[in-house]
Amino acid sequence: MVKMRDLGFDDWFQEKSAELCGMDNSVARVAAVDRHYFTIRNEHGEIPAELAGRMYFQAGSPSDLPCVGDWVCVQYHSDDTYAIIHGVFPRKSFVRRKRAGSEVEYQMIAANVDVAFIVQSCHFDFNLARLNRYLVMAADGHVEPVVILAKTDLISHEELQEKLAAVKQAGITARIIPLSNETGKGLDVFHEVLVPGRTYCLLGSSGVGKTTLINGLAGRDAYATRAVSATGEGTHTTTRRQLIVLNTGVLFIDTPGMRELGLMDRGEGIRREFDDILELSRACRFTDCSHTQESGCAVLAAIADGNISEERFHSYAKLRKESEFHEMSYLDKRNKDKSFGRFLKKVGKGAKRRGNKRER
Repeated sequence: MVKMRDLGFDDWFQEKSAELCGMDNSVARVAAVDRHYFTIRNEHGEIPAELAGRMYFQAGSPSDLPCVGDWVCVQYHSDDTYAIIHGVFPRKSFVRRKRAGSEVEYQMIAANVDVAFIVQSCHFDFNLARLNRYLVMAADGHVEPVVILAKTDLISHEELQEKLAAVKQAGITARIIPLSNETGKGLDVFHEVLVPGRTYCLLGSSGVGKTTLINGLAGRDAYATRAVSATGEGTHTTTRRQLIVLNTGVLFIDTPGMRELGLMDRGEGIRREFDDILELSRACRFTDCSHTQESGCAVLAAIADGNISEERFHSYAKLRKESEFHEMSYLDKRNKDKSFGRFLKKVGKGAKRRGNKRER
């Protein structure tokens, strides 16, 4: 039988379980979320669940609700065939982004992830700017990133070496694993990274081969894929985020391809991913240096000397500007929400006092 520790329930979560769940609730992990319905995983398998009503009212934002990978406190009903979720554990790590579109709000992608495999196809999907966004997203959530350059069979050896050199020249220090699901080259290195009981997340655009990787690990076509297009690229198959427990004991969270990768961190992810640029900026002549035209700018000097590529600096500047804009918009929205909440509470108290007067 699978034990909770096999599902990632380590000492960090164990210390919090008594305080959060008490004696009346059990512990389970969220395996899938479909709108307001959940699938949880425990030692015996997967069970449907729903959220206790008070949790919806107490949540400050959608990101406070359970997402795939979360540990939750549950009560079982109907002979343990159904569960009600009463609480969510703190997240040790997470992957999140700004919600797609103009809405200023976080969207949780996955929680309690140890390693994020950022998958890019060597053929048409290879994009350093997008790769940097995924790396910042991982750093923001305290998740270790590993870059997978998939579909190496679609390019020549020389082209692959050029892409590897471009990644290193861009200042990206994450581990890189080139591989091909078609020929099997590089899959042995990928398998060596995987450790039972750890949770891995697959991130990347649609059709880059994320689900094919999981099917290869499972040893069968456990999850649907589609034939590649005429260009050699796959087509979108995964429609929801789900926690997958392989027979080897490895845990995977598969995710649909992301069209938008808006960032809303408070700068931590950017600081961790671009620490070389931030370290140089401390040597600038002016403390408020914009790194554009000031004399004595250490960052511009490093670019001129070739120690930092212009592409890396432009990526840093763009991501920082976008993150600051969304963060300011997000904080403004939350302040308005709090003000509106206080207004409703005040109106409610006033109505109650008027009602009491009428009763007298």
